[in-house]
Amino acid sequence: MRAFLFVLYNAHMTKKINTKLNLERILSNQGFGTRKQCRLMIVNEEITVNGVMCNDPDAKFNLENLQYTVRGETWDYREKSYLMLHKPGNYECSHKTQHHPTIYSLLPHPLVVRDVQCIGRLDEDTTGLILISDDGQFIHRMSSPKHRVPKIYEVTCKHPMSDEQIAHILKGVQLIDEDAPIAALACTRINEHVIHMTLAEGKYHQVKRMVAAISNRVEGLKRIQIGELTNGAG
Repeated sequence: MRAFLFVLYNAHMTKKINTKLNLERILSNQGFGTRKQCRLMIVNEEITVNGVMCNDPDAKFNLENLQYTVRGETWDYREKSYLMLHKPGNYECSHKTQHHPTIYSLLPHPLVVRDVQCIGRLDEDTTGLILISDDGQFIHRMSSPKHRVPKIYEVTCKHPMSDEQIAHILKGVQLIDEDAPIAALACTRINEHVIHMTLAEGKYHQVKRMVAAISNRVEGLKRIQIGELTNGAG
């Protein structure tokens, strides 16, 4: 399964940028290399800005609505990056992986250089929506338990889900090492073996542990929504 990558372009994530910077610094800030490397690309006529080739590293440009190409690939200037990724199975949400490739290998290299981070990890065998950003405030707002951002998971269970089991999940199940029972915000049966479970926490293996606590087992797990965000990748 291939990864689907989308750029979030919400109003609260963007603001007018009136700053002017020289082209060398712009490219370096956007993750295309050191200042020296970016200067060389410009001098070698590998960069266009707003459709016009520029070979002057010191030429200054307004950052608002700035579009440029690097070796023929088109980019828009982004002060911060906000991405949605449809994570395939058998990828790890870590820069230092143990058994599988990192999801960061699915991203354009300049974004990795900018040190974007996953907002909440998914297990290597879990697929679906994950958010990625280099904006610390946005990362905190979306991941902090106090903000209780709901996340919806499509859960395929080994055994049919009974009404009693769904009611148990909604009432709360006791997990090992937890002081109090944990309940789902919502739990809807899609078919005999598939449910949609909504959680506000992000505890270790939470969905799998909650399903195991009601004497069932997760056979497949996909996150389909975070807050109001869905990627439509299916």
